[in-house]
Amino acid sequence: MTRVAVMGGGSWGTAFAQVLCDAGHDVVLWARDAVIVDAINARHENPIYHPGVILPRGLSAVRRPQQALRGADLVVLAVPVQTMRASLTEWGRDIPSDALVVSLAKGIEDGTDLRVSQLVHEVADVALERIAALSGPNLAGEIILREPAATTVACPDEANARHLQSICTTRYFRAFYTTDIVGVEIAGATKNVIALASGIVAGMELGENAQAAMATRGLSEMSKLGTAMGADPITFLGLAGVGDLVATCASPLSRNRTFGVHLGKGRSVDEVIRTSRLTCEAVKSCKPIVELARAHGVEMPISELVTRVVHDGMPASELVRRFMSDDADGGAEQSARGFLALARARIAARRSRKDAHER
Repeated sequence: MTRVAVMGGGSWGTAFAQVLCDAGHDVVLWARDAVIVDAINARHENPIYHPGVILPRGLSAVRRPQQALRGADLVVLAVPVQTMRASLTEWGRDIPSDALVVSLAKGIEDGTDLRVSQLVHEVADVALERIAALSGPNLAGEIILREPAATTVACPDEANARHLQSICTTRYFRAFYTTDIVGVEIAGATKNVIALASGIVAGMELGENAQAAMATRGLSEMSKLGTAMGADPITFLGLAGVGDLVATCASPLSRNRTFGVHLGKGRSVDEVIRTSRLTCEAVKSCKPIVELARAHGVEMPISELVTRVVHDGMPASELVRRFMSDDADGGAEQSARGFLALARARIAARRSRKDAHER
């Protein structure tokens, strides 16, 4: 049995704590909110994020982070990217030196342009081979009901990636592993921005075709940035890439899509932030994603437009107008062909190495 500390009592942190309990592990959840801690311990319920759902009796909750971290074999980071640094500064050095650390957060830190694994390494001094990312089409509202889902666990160390895969697999939650943490983190962050744009289209009631176009062009942006940063292009064709993109762009359970829907209906960014309980990572991550793209010489027009809407006051309707009036030079199709060519080259290289090994 693995001793697990889930650091964060929000929607996804609570749902993933349930997954780990169902997988047979000893799970302690840390939350700042006393209401959540007391309700989990007394009634086996998170009344703020999952009211009415009965959580496993084996799940306990604490308010002091050191209580959760003490003796943990696995530490799950379930706090938003933009508060991750403050949280890790508070208790990151209390993470056991031999524990594996897996992040559920999907974003890029504003002001530093760091991926989460880089942030954890820098602030908590955790070795990169012990840091993982979990990402996929994982809508917390469905997983808390134990509806079937799959995910990708990424860690640079293959043995640790395989171990994490085995830890979090249940009858309703299946994990696949990869060592491409760069690709998984970039996919997870950028798909939120594309989902916000898709939500704007949905909020303006412009039809399914427009939403599909936005998502498809968005996939091109994700893959171009990721491969420019050294990611495996195959990652963007898997659960952490197109799988998560489809779920996030299409589902009303998606926080980022829902945020975009409100913007598309005419509400302001400040108004949506004031009235929304759930974190929308795209709001803070869109700017550093664009900065990463510029640093790597990658064009990301949708992400640029989202940044202008969120941070520069551009009307949401203008995003759609500019998206439709962009130069029709076939750039997206050309980039897609280039992406596929690179993917085919990677596959051929893998087969060549396998054949050489078998000989």
